[in-house]
Amino acid sequence: ATVAHSLAFARAVEAALGVEVPARAVWLRALMAELERIANHLGDIGAICNDAAFAFMLAQTSQLRERVLRTADACFGHRLMMDRVIPGGVATDLPERGAGLLLELVAELRKRFPPLVAIYDGKASLQDRTVTTGFVSAELVTRFGAGGHVGRASGRDQDARRSPGYAPYDALNFEVPVLTEGDVNARVWVRIREVEQSLSLIEQIVARLPVISRGLDHPSVPLEAGRGGEGMALVESFRGEILTWVRLDGEGAVARCHPRDPSWFQWPLLEAAIGGNIVADFPLCNKSFNCSYAGHDL
Repeated sequence: ATVAHSLAFARAVEAALGVEVPARAVWLRALMAELERIANHLGDIGAICNDAAFAFMLAQTSQLRERVLRTADACFGHRLMMDRVIPGGVATDLPERGAGLLLELVAELRKRFPPLVAIYDGKASLQDRTVTTGFVSAELVTRFGAGGHVGRASGRDQDARRSPGYAPYDALNFEVPVLTEGDVNARVWVRIREVEQSLSLIEQIVARLPVISRGLDHPSVPLEAGRGGEGMALVESFRGEILTWVRLDGEGAVARCHPRDPSWFQWPLLEAAIGGNIVADFPLCNKSFNCSYAGHDL
């Protein structure tokens, strides 16, 4: 979640300093976030199937994920878009051919992804491994405040892009897929629907991307002596809600920072998901969560 964590930190710093971000940078940030969401969901869908010994799906989704990463590199100079989101804006703008590359990517994924979804849904041997496996109740995801695909697959209708919401998502049209089955299959389908929604969001962002109005590439963030403060931001990553709080001292340096990854609220639920399942289904349950070890250690 390189983009999402960077965005949460940047927005927290901006809140602490009262910094206004250029409109185009706000939309470019969302563009990067949706590319990241698609790439990670594609990887997860394939990896879940691979843990059920269906390696074909991993090979196919890995190709699509690679296509997304190469487009990200061509558009933003880094496959994972690392250090592209910075306090005050973004570090780089789209190249002249960027919009065309993004629309080509969307068109290709819309052509190649649905047949893979049909294969997943039509394989009886695969469905036998994912349907009813790794159940997590709505009561548990609510009690633990689990977001992302873990929460939404068990009926918790929460997405930080919508509530409390942040720009530019308040000006974009998208749906938040929510299911109630709470099993591995439901967590796969939440990812599938989110890929579809992200493709639509990329199209909307490209079509409505504001023109450059002022310092986009390297916006100035006021860090003069005596300018400190505290700020907090909530951002929807591909795993769920990232909350980052930061305190800046009088010199503009980071005095304290707390990045809270969504995995913090999801890892405990994996214990509930594996209960009553055969040992061979543990990889399926685990990968359907795909929590972050490093994120938990933050």
